[in-house]
Amino acid sequence: MLMHVESSKEFKEKIAHGLNVADFYADWCGPCKLLAPIYESVAEELKDITFLKVNVDNLLDIASEYRISSIPTILVFKDGKIVAHHVGYLERSQLIGLIKANI
Repeated sequence: MLMHVESSKEFKEKIAHGLNVADFYADWCGPCKLLAPIYESVAEELKDITFLKVNVDNLLDIASEYRISSIPTILVFKDGKIVAHHVGYLERSQLIGLIKANI
């Protein structure tokens, strides 16, 4: 499932349980635009994982809390804890590998 996060509260609720993948991005970011269709296709393939999109311009509080200083940044959460972190563009196979290594 792919969902665009609208608030800090919603983000905290979503990452609290299970495996969740968060893409921190901005609309003006070139590498973020390249990653977006890959991220969406992986979300369609791995249906039992929640994929979150976090716009750092709109949700600066979340970006600050997780010390996001470069985008795109992918964080993988397991029961609310960060288990994997990647900054920058990823190929499809790299993104799937990052996620599956933490299932």
